[in-house]
Amino acid sequence: MYSHLSGGRANIQLLQEAAVREFVEILDRCEGTKAIIWDESLGGPVGLVARYTFLKEHHVTKMYPLRAEPWTDIDVKNIIFITRPNQTLMDYIANNIHEEERKRKVSRKEYFLYFLPKKSFLCEKRLQIKGVHGSLSYIGEFRCEFFPFDNDLLSMELKDAYKELYIEGDTSCLHQSACALVALQKLYGRIPKVYGIGSYAQRVWEITKALTEENGHIMTNEKGVIDQMLILDRSTDLMSVLATQLTYEGLIDEIFGINNTTVNLPAEKFNTGEGLSTDRNTEKSQFILNSKEQLYTELRDKNFNAVGAVLSRMAKSIRSRANEKHGEKTIQELKKFVESLPHIKSNEQSLATHTTIAELVQDVISSHAFLDVLGCEQEFILCSDVDKPNSFIEDMIAKEAPLSSVLRLICMQSIAGSGLKPKILDYYKRELVHVYGLKTLLTLGNLEKAGLLRQQTGSRTYHVLRKTLNLTAETPEEVSPKDITYVHSIYAPLSVRIVEQHLKPNGWQLLTEKLSSLPGPTFEDFQASPSLSNRRGSFTSELSQSDIPRVIVVFFIGGCTFAEISALRFLAQQDENNVEFVICTTKLINKNTFLDSFIEN
Repeated sequence: MYSHLSGGRANIQLLQEAAVREFVEILDRCEGTKAIIWDESLGGPVGLVARYTFLKEHHVTKMYPLRAEPWTDIDVKNIIFITRPNQTLMDYIANNIHEEERKRKVSRKEYFLYFLPKKSFLCEKRLQIKGVHGSLSYIGEFRCEFFPFDNDLLSMELKDAYKELYIEGDTSCLHQSACALVALQKLYGRIPKVYGIGSYAQRVWEITKALTEENGHIMTNEKGVIDQMLILDRSTDLMSVLATQLTYEGLIDEIFGINNTTVNLPAEKFNTGEGLSTDRNTEKSQFILNSKEQLYTELRDKNFNAVGAVLSRMAKSIRSRANEKHGEKTIQELKKFVESLPHIKSNEQSLATHTTIAELVQDVISSHAFLDVLGCEQEFILCSDVDKPNSFIEDMIAKEAPLSSVLRLICMQSIAGSGLKPKILDYYKRELVHVYGLKTLLTLGNLEKAGLLRQQTGSRTYHVLRKTLNLTAETPEEVSPKDITYVHSIYAPLSVRIVEQHLKPNGWQLLTEKLSSLPGPTFEDFQASPSLSNRRGSFTSELSQSDIPRVIVVFFIGGCTFAEISALRFLAQQDENNVEFVICTTKLINKNTFLDSFIEN
């Protein structure tokens, strides 16, 4: 079921299996029938490590989302709460337990609470105040730091890590990220060489080292399968989050939303039987999108303009197989053909599904509204007219376009110009407050704290980096790309360009000079094995197997997009780079989910 996770040198299925072992311990701790009440943000991610059939085998008969109103019809012996450490959720747990205690005459239940990934003293204190701490038979931890999305992709699924860091001043996600890196090294071995950009990236690495020294036993490990790690602070590249993704997977995510590898699409567009399930109430069909499906693996990282050719080629292939003459075939050849029929049928279904999805995407991106907005943002990406009020933005405000769409373009103009001139910034603020109301000021304040909107300073950081790192292309190469600019048609994500430059000989030293204008420090560190630390030449001896592809972890603190993932996969496919990436992130994000976290309702 999870075989698609084991494709790379760093076998991601090991991480899934470790999470399942943790889960089995949790479920087997209590005997008899069980109900799980989930923190709603965890139901989907935990589904990536354990399917419902697995839960049924361990006597889980019911599952509920954790909510403020208590559930009233839980007819089981054991109730297991699984939640992230969050004060509000502790109140919800208390409500549920009080409701069950009120019905104690009818049945006696046992309660178990597991924090993912670590216990919280403040949360336990909250449960004591609410008077339910003593009712819990056991309080433990579900140590699942990373969720496996694919054979090269791990996400912590921390919903608002960037907002917590920059708006709320809550740095707990940095400690969680460090714990995740410690867990990664426990499973795959010590990572000898570590690089990073940004102050929060540096903080994560410092905490990781402190935790590693506390545990001690990790440092005695010989070098593992991972050769290097690059930690990137999201704040060093905000343009790549706001730019419209133009890959197949990126567009599906921005238009329909991909959550934990599943997407919900209008059921009436698909034949009965297509998709994982159809919900009659919402009239949506659900589809799983991962590398288990061969056609999706081929399509997902392509610019959308290259998708039609792939679908057409596959349709011709299926048609030619169907039209084969079988009269002159030997028994063995016929047997082979019959054995391939299920595969052909699967390909036909896959082709039908993705042809329909492509049509749904095409309807959106061929509209004038989409193309006009894309034209405006591409002007900003090319640093065109960033020092005056933009007439297209003014028209959008006048037409009361969705606030998030307007703010995204203003933020892109601000990033491209390394801030807006005070007069222009004040003008935009006045127009926004006039049309969208006073509450917009709170949102604008959030955007300023987040570094998305600011007054112009002397240095033109983005303009300089666009030139020195070749971030933009004059003419798009979308169908047969030779550069990562294809993921946004004309723009290479700065984050991935940094990784690409780092792959070159002496790349990091050259990069450090070019990136001096970015916020926060750049750093590099070497984790020596105790057995090598006293020997000369130990640095190179661990990194010198040039014929084997290097395995590099790229860890985004604050989220990453599917376009960035596609760009990294493109680099891994180039033979001269001789590299495999394991992409880790605090959350998979897109322009909509990222900006929405700052908008005050």
